[in-house]
Amino acid sequence: MGPPIVNRVPSCPTTTPWSPWSGAAPDRPPVPTVRRLAAVTPSSPATGLAVAHLFWTAEPGADRAAIIAAIDEVASGEDQVVTVSILGHHSDLCTMLLVRDQWTIRRFQTRLAAAGLLLVDSYLSLTELSEYAQGVPEPMKQARLYPQLPPPEKPAFCFYPMSKRRTADANWYRLPFEEREALMREHGASGRAFAGRVVQLITASTGLDDDEWAVTLFCQHPDDVKEVVYTMRFDEASAVYAEFGRFVVGMIAEPGDALDSIGVAG
Repeated sequence: MGPPIVNRVPSCPTTTPWSPWSGAAPDRPPVPTVRRLAAVTPSSPATGLAVAHLFWTAEPGADRAAIIAAIDEVASGEDQVVTVSILGHHSDLCTMLLVRDQWTIRRFQTRLAAAGLLLVDSYLSLTELSEYAQGVPEPMKQARLYPQLPPPEKPAFCFYPMSKRRTADANWYRLPFEEREALMREHGASGRAFAGRVVQLITASTGLDDDEWAVTLFCQHPDDVKEVVYTMRFDEASAVYAEFGRFVVGMIAEPGDALDSIGVAG
């Protein structure tokens, strides 16, 4: 039979977060205090809307009714949800949210995940009135900060992120404001040539996602997407100073039709 097991007292005193070593441990540690918020504090932009492009694929057994209920709940008030059936390998479905409180995005994302959609990509941004558009008429300012989407009769959808170049020979951020403003005025004139065919929303994402802006196009026809992007590439603001991310295209549809198109049947 071996020697008895002895529980030895540590030779070094052990201090605790609640009290410095005083030669003897307290009878019991105090109960830690847990701070809880009485309510969730809204996370809202000071001006404009929070925007989220959420890209999903459908898991087997996805709950169609729960997905539609989550979309309807967000869209029942002042917030907006645009549903898009996506083409190609990027994803199956895009839900574009324009909301006043970022918590709405978080809750929506959780509900769709619980309903059987898998989030495979996302992009976060804010509506803004850029420094080059401060002088536009008030209705145009409001349309940029608080757009109403989707526009009618514009079913072709395109999304892409972009940034301004910062290289030794082409650094947008080293140009004087007046020069940048002139280049953006030229760029805007090219875009206005597509009025009636294309509605463009540019949202700001510096510090929010990987690029500096998100561009969302709503067009009458798919070739309108191709033509407006091609035409504007020749402007100096784009040809010299722009860097583009991935392009994602699809068709805007009602939630039920979009779910039908990706195999989430009733």
